[in-house]
Amino acid sequence: MLKSKVLIVDDEPTIAGGLRDLFNEWGFDAVSESDGVAALARIESFHPSVILTDVLMPRMDGFTLLREVHARYPDTAVILLTGRGNVETAVRAIREEGAYHYFEKPVEPNKLRLVVERAIEHTAAKRENEILRKQLRDSGAFGELVGSSEAMRQIYALIEQVAPSSASVLITGASGTGKELVARTIHNLSPRKHAPFVAINCSAIPETLMESELFGHEKGAFTGAAMRRQGCFELAHMGTLLLDEIAEMPTFLQAKLLRVLEERSVRRLGGRQEIPVNVRVLAATNKNPLEQVRIGHFREDLLYRLNVISIELPPLRQRKDDLPLLAQHLVDQLAEKHSRPARSLNPAALDALQSYHWPGNVRELRNAIERAVIICSTEQIQRHHLAPYPVEQRQRVRIEDTITLPVGTPIDEVERQMILRTLQKTDNNKTRAAELLQISLKTLHNKLRIYRERKQLPESVPYQPTNVAQSDNDSEN
Repeated sequence: MLKSKVLIVDDEPTIAGGLRDLFNEWGFDAVSESDGVAALARIESFHPSVILTDVLMPRMDGFTLLREVHARYPDTAVILLTGRGNVETAVRAIREEGAYHYFEKPVEPNKLRLVVERAIEHTAAKRENEILRKQLRDSGAFGELVGSSEAMRQIYALIEQVAPSSASVLITGASGTGKELVARTIHNLSPRKHAPFVAINCSAIPETLMESELFGHEKGAFTGAAMRRQGCFELAHMGTLLLDEIAEMPTFLQAKLLRVLEERSVRRLGGRQEIPVNVRVLAATNKNPLEQVRIGHFREDLLYRLNVISIELPPLRQRKDDLPLLAQHLVDQLAEKHSRPARSLNPAALDALQSYHWPGNVRELRNAIERAVIICSTEQIQRHHLAPYPVEQRQRVRIEDTITLPVGTPIDEVERQMILRTLQKTDNNKTRAAELLQISLKTLHNKLRIYRERKQLPESVPYQPTNVAQSDNDSEN
């Protein structure tokens, strides 16, 4: 493993040599120079991740060196060593000129080592971001995420901004849009990238087991607890924890989760000891979190705690421009995985994919491409390789489920047509129609009563005045 490089700049030989030897003992690759001019010359061949420099030096002082380094090597972190008289100036250098940190002399070694390690992580993250930006420019990919549409570029920019911090992030979007990939990208671009990334799906774990999965348990805590077990928070210590489908978490556990997030410690089931944890929490849901709060399925205080930063992923149908790039990426990836000869899609196959609505988003696209890759015995995937994947058939069904109205149609008539077509789609099941229209059953009955009074209700829609407070089951017509 390559050692992290540190350049120490100080005109006092005992200080420069002492710090150099100390960092080398700690496992760094450290060298020293006596002033800023010599330091700039050494950077050319040494390429340090961090420069630790005194402020007052002959020929070129530390502030001038800071400006030169940031102009020539913007990804290199600079830490200032200053006497008491220069503290105010050093603080201004951090705020205005981008110094990473400053220390007053004499320096406490353990604090210095901790800050330098953080600076190296910060520098590595900046360099990784630059690599990703180049990857995006060259191939339209950003880590594991693929797409160069404006919607995705905005998401990439947001990921870059939030990844270096420890802020909680709430990732929303329909199923299959890539919420876990976004979470992994945030983790991989953060200073925690070398620590664990742990993901737990809150909808896939029985309610009776979820508390143990999250917080762990002691031996004998419940029937079947034959030994002590760490929970996800302990497993993700110093790393990142993704709480996928967070809106499916039982409300009683949401209160316990909020306590853990605020106190930064967990107590295992059956245990008495509070265990400190340092975890960055990311959450994801395919539901509208505000709506879940409104109906009482999600705690408002927990939402505010998790939703420090929000990233909303668009469905695939809203970024069709990314589909050719995404499909080719999947062909490359899956052909290698299955050792198949497929290398590309022919125009007819690509047209079939682009004409489809993709309700299952990228996950559905991946499944379609994977099947085609497996059954294709040549380098080019043809349209028939997608069969029996019913792209065309399902597209026709989708068109039949639409309503076309001329521009200028009154809003009331648009509403009437939508209600009648939905009733037709549900075989006049009013309960189901109300659910699809996202209106109350009482509102639907009131609309039908008005249409009947205006003689706008077709005979194909049976209508009998009814007390909707009684019942309206699936057999109602």
